[in-house]
Amino acid sequence: MSAAGDFELALPGENVKEFFGSSFTVMTRYAQMLADQGELRGLLGPRELPRLWPRHVLNCAAAEKFLPLGRNVTVADVGSGAGLPGIVLAIMRPDLQFYLIEPLARRSKWLEEVKNELGLENVEVLRSRSQDLPPNQKFSAVTSRAVANLKKLVRISGKLVAPGGRMLAIKGERAPLELTEAREELAAAKLESAHIEEVPSLMDDSITRIIMATKRP
Repeated sequence: MSAAGDFELALPGENVKEFFGSSFTVMTRYAQMLADQGELRGLLGPRELPRLWPRHVLNCAAAEKFLPLGRNVTVADVGSGAGLPGIVLAIMRPDLQFYLIEPLARRSKWLEEVKNELGLENVEVLRSRSQDLPPNQKFSAVTSRAVANLKKLVRISGKLVAPGGRMLAIKGERAPLELTEAREELAAAKLESAHIEEVPSLMDDSITRIIMATKRP
């Protein structure tokens, strides 16, 4: 097992730096925190460290352009874990308010440490299961990554999406099958126009697949 601080994370190329713009410096600090502590704290496997930027940071960042625009936009990240995608998106969008929902104490503690270390004033950590939040607590967007299959995900977090808001679920190659199998759950949750957005990676030949749906007003 690697010791904390042993892994020196290589910086990505200029195209990635340009993509993140003014948020690149803070994103680099977050990535290094994951490299230093992610394995030791059970957040990432050891094989994930060399590919942290393409497989995790950029994979999450792909959802940023689908976040709602406007004032008073709130984003809930369900099952935040290591902060993927919640922390990544909060770094990129300091104009939005993010609520990181995480039931496990050790992961909630990590998220609080990241928030404080990076000075993320637009982040609030909620130690809770999404289904245990007050029924009137709604968000402009609800994000998730590697939490559950879409059928279960819609059942446990679909109610958090405000009318007219969006659900953004970062998925893998099974995204089309999951979408097909969850049609009934999506309809019951009043989530319409469900489809898959595909975003090519800036670092390799991978593609990020995001299932996006809008809550009926």
